[in-house]
Amino acid sequence: MGTAERRERERHETRTKILDAARELFAELGYEAVTMRKVAERVEYSPTAIYFHFKDKEALMRELCELDFGALAQQFQKIAREKDPIERLRKIGHAYVAFGIDHPNHYRLMFMTPRPPITHTQEYEAATRGNPEEDAYAFLKLTIQEGIAAGRFRPELTDADLVSQAVWAGTHGAISLSIAKSNDDWVEMRPTKKTAELIIEGLIRGLTREEQ
Repeated sequence: MGTAERRERERHETRTKILDAARELFAELGYEAVTMRKVAERVEYSPTAIYFHFKDKEALMRELCELDFGALAQQFQKIAREKDPIERLRKIGHAYVAFGIDHPNHYRLMFMTPRPPITHTQEYEAATRGNPEEDAYAFLKLTIQEGIAAGRFRPELTDADLVSQAVWAGTHGAISLSIAKSNDDWVEMRPTKKTAELIIEGLIRGLTREEQ
């Protein structure tokens, strides 16, 4: 490996280390409480070294959002070939739950941490927002739209955003409860996957015309 390649690998490793630390801190403390100095302390770098890679904490949050939401969208693309929209919806639910279980810090930051609106570049917005291949919500909504068009949902359910958000809320509940209460000994929590499966099947049966 040449000098340039080694330096690029080291730069990438450093950025990844900073991003991982920032993700943990944002999820633990909340966006407002995190400073670039705290990120530097977590990775044992000087603040100057952090600013060399990211100009401010908004830049950190922006890159984390783009990376983590992109990772979720990639998980959904693994089931994009499923032609039946209801079966695809079922698989989306299970993929979403698996992502939350496998990446709890990602999930806490993405869906459980309040933050101000993030300004993305025009190029990123144009390539991602509403694109089912890059935008996880767009992929879910497209699946719902196909189900509505095929007459698979109850006749009064014609708002794809409403149905999408109901499904999202149901599956989110299972993961967020697991993350928030995983160390609570007051309630004997059942396995998250088992709870989520019950929720997903209940949602599908309640939203569709016939048992799926």
